[in-house]
Amino acid sequence: QVQLVESGGGLVQAGGSLRLSCATSGGTFSRYFMGWFRQAPGKEREFVAGIKWSGESTYYIDPVKGRFTISRDNAKNTVYLQMNSLKAEDTAVYYCAASKKVYYDIRTFAYDYWGQGTQVTVSS
Repeated sequence: QVQLVESGGGLVQAGGSLRLSCATSGGTFSRYFMGWFRQAPGKEREFVAGIKWSGESTYYIDPVKGRFTISRDNAKNTVYLQMNSLKAEDTAVYYCAASKKVYYDIRTFAYDYWGQGTQVTVSS
């Protein structure tokens, strides 16, 4: 059974940084397209960033471009999200997700496995 466990969330002041990690087990991590999503109170879950299995291609939504960086270490079965210059509007529960598809997809239903989420709160 595939499991995804996020860590690294917390409370940070605006302008600060956090690094989220997502450790996976039970599956073939190196074959999955990995994504980070977030869900703010009262809003739908949205795609934030994604990375191809090889790590050679990454994707971001416009609001986080230049501030967030997604990366992966296939030897450790872990994907990361480095978040810099955080803003109050980045406050949300962040989820990592794995898709058996090999191509980029922002739709939640395209992902087969999900973590439990980690809270990120940015104070202004």
